[in-house]
Amino acid sequence: MNKSNPERRIKEIKRELSEIESIHPGSVSEQYNICGTPGCRCKDPKNPQKHGPYYQLSYGWRGKSSSLFVRAERVALMKEKVSNYKRMQALVKEWVDLAMEVERQERAKAKHGNRSK
Repeated sequence: MNKSNPERRIKEIKRELSEIESIHPGSVSEQYNICGTPGCRCKDPKNPQKHGPYYQLSYGWRGKSSSLFVRAERVALMKEKVSNYKRMQALVKEWVDLAMEVERQERAKAKHGNRSK
């Protein structure tokens, strides 16, 4: 956090936020599974080979947990959206910290200004 000039950093944060494209909360994971078909390769006692990979986006939004399967060709795009979302959250938290610092500095100036009278 840049306490020496928080207003300048807030402007930078606003610019950075305006450059963020698509966002999505959550995380992308790789899944493998075992099916219910008797004699399938996934149930081989000596060398089981699970089915997959399958990609899943898991996220919580407005108090509700959800998950979606993501096609392999869209995994990179979804990971980018999740990364953008995390970046957006970090920037907003920094902005709030800086705004609170600006408020603290303004209160300190006002308090010292009243003493000189």
